Amino acid sequence: MSTAIADRAKILGTLETLVIGAAGGLLFLWLNLPGGLISGAMATVGIAALAGRPVTKPPILTQSVLVLLGITLGSLVSRQLIQHMSAYPLTIGLLALATFCSTFGSSLYLQRVHGWDQTSALLAGSPGALSQITMLAAEKGADVAAIAVVQTMRVIILTAALPLLLALTGIAPSAPAEVISLIASPLELAVLATAAVAMALLLRLAKFPASWMFGAMIGSSVLHGTGLIEGGLPPWVRGVALVGIGALIGARFARMTVKTLLGHVNAALGSFTIAIIISAIFVAVILLTTHVRFADIVVAFAPGAMDAMLALALTLHVDPVYVGAHHLSRFIFVSIATPGIVHLYGKAQDDMDD
Repeated sequence: MSTAIADRAKILGTLETLVIGAAGGLLFLWLNLPGGLISGAMATVGIAALAGRPVTKPPILTQSVLVLLGITLGSLVSRQLIQHMSAYPLTIGLLALATFCSTFGSSLYLQRVHGWDQTSALLAGSPGALSQITMLAAEKGADVAAIAVVQTMRVIILTAALPLLLALTGIAPSAPAEVISLIASPLELAVLATAAVAMALLLRLAKFPASWMFGAMIGSSVLHGTGLIEGGLPPWVRGVALVGIGALIGARFARMTVKTLLGHVNAALGSFTIAIIISAIFVAVILLTTHVRFADIVVAFAPGAMDAMLALALTLHVDPVYVGAHHLSRFIFVSIATPGIVHLYGKAQDDMDD
């Protein structure tokens, strides 16, 4: 009986999350705000979570949304995009350096200005890989709640601000109408879905990071890059994926109280500002030394969550291969380097008191 009630509560919570996210996304879309489906769903679900609503995101929902996002991103791949990969090694190397500098810059700010301990500051300053960072924080006895606020606020601000920034500056490119309207046939959609899920499962068995999204993206990219399939998902399915990503981001507030959020909001805003300034320096260097488009560089170097930034790449019509390669590189770099950095330089507050 209790199990049935709990299952029913989860289903109702999931439905409520989707309804709230869809309402917010449609509202922002009606207001003609850039990235409206993502930012609207994110804002309304986040507010609902902070208000105490039972916002839930079951694994099957998360996986389905990530697969849909991966298929859509892969459908934007063309031979021309693949030919531009020669610029990747240089900018990925600079991205690793930018990640290192922004992590230590944000960490130093949190220690000097807000009195954080070294371990918590280093983990909060590390961009992306939130799941790994949270587990490492719990293992090292760091302030998990404070780290979650800083990490979550960074993603929320970037997801909301980047579309506005690129739209106001007129820099975000527009996708050709034929790319947006071209829909694959039912047979092609079946092939796309099969290839996407198969590749995602394969990467998951290999313990590849973000396997659901990147597996689907790789499977779709191969089919589209080779010209075997030209069309993509129907527009309404792409819309569902974008609303789903926004809802998933907003649901990060589900385990966070308003008191906890307000208690660390200044630290979150300050460390975010430091990270953005440092990232902007590297973006300027790449812009002056390469021929990569500004919008591509900005989204690729934005220190936010990989799924959110790739979803923005979709809505802003920037190069999904370029952005995906860089955020995957950042994810791997953070996952591998952060434990070592924390071991070498981190020190929990209890150790400092001793």
